[in-house]
Parts: sequence; C-alpha cells; structure tokens
Amino acid sequence: MNTAQAKQLLEAALLTSSEPLTLQSLGRLFDDAFDEETLRVLLDDLRRDWSDRGVELVPLASGWRFQTRPELREALDKLRQEKPPRYSRAALETLAIIAYRQPVTRGDIEDIRGVAVASTVVKSLEDRGWIEAIGHRDAPGRPALYGTTRAFLDDLGLRSLEELPALEEGWSEAASAMLLRAGDAPSPDPIT
Repeated sequence: MNTAQAKQLLEAALLTSSEPLTLQSLGRLFDDAFDEETLRVLLDDLRRDWSDRGVELVPLASGWRFQTRPELREALDKLRQEKPPRYSRAALETLAIIAYRQPVTRGDIEDIRGVAVASTVVKSLEDRGWIEAIGHRDAPGRPALYGTTRAFLDDLGLRSLEELPALEEGWSEAASAMLLRAGDAPSPDPIT
C-alpha cells in the first residue's frame, strides 16, 4: 500500500468514526504493518492536507478525530435547534477545582469554595462524562476522590491537563475560560 492509499484509508476511518481513534486502533487498519511513528507521520500529513478546510484533524487525549474549526462554530450554531447546556456558577467552580486540583473529595471542594457542594452539581458533571470517582481517600468514611475524564479533555480539545489555561482568576472564571476555549459549547462537533 502506498502513502496516498494509506492516508485515504486513515481519512475514511476518521471521518466515519463517531469517537476519536487511537494510534493502536488505526494501526489495525493496516494489520499493524505500520509502527506508531509512521502513523503519526501519515496523520500529520493528513492534518496538513486539511489545513485550509472547514474541518481539522486534531490529536486529543483519547485519540485523533476530525472536528469543525472553532472559528466556524458561531455560524454553524445557527443550524442547531438545541441550545448547549448552561452550567451554574457552582458547577463551573466545582469543575475548575476538580480540573486544577485533582484528585479531590467533595470536602476538599467545599473547603476551597467555602460552601456545600450540592449532589446535583456533582451528578450533572458525572452525567456529562467530565468527572468520575477515581478512588477513595484513606480517611474516615472513605470519601470518593474525583478527577476529570478523557471525555472532558476531548470536549475541550485538549491532549492533557497541562494544556488548561493558566489559573489567574477565581474558580468559576477558570471554568468559563476552559469552556470558552472550547467555543462555549460542550464539545467541538466531531465529523460523523
């Protein structure tokens, strides 16, 4: 298989997948004949091929995917019937605290915020797939330790937590900055 055919197969797989694809899963397309470095070179080539189009190929925490360009989101939102969910200040602060201080317990979050964290706030972030219990603290009651998920990173278009914006303001401002970076939408539109 030549390079053009390999890129064509990668492109088709990525455009038709509803989820980001890992290098391992993409390697199976070629019966593992290509190593990860070769796949990265092909993906970078494909990324350059799409550099002047309305969609882009991006590496995320859980793999590679095509998504709409952030600068086009506002115009494309006019086609949507549903509005993206709005999150309360409490939810945004809770999300930011978990993202920047993980792993944390509800008690840690309450200490930082200075107010109780409603179960509905934690539940809404868990239902969105942005946070999960990643363990339990060795303390009385064994409280759950919360951390962010790969879906959180994917939805914000990040490969790792190191790409989070700098924490310059308060917790809700940090969470708002994270969501604004993602186009103030819960997720960049994957191409399916």
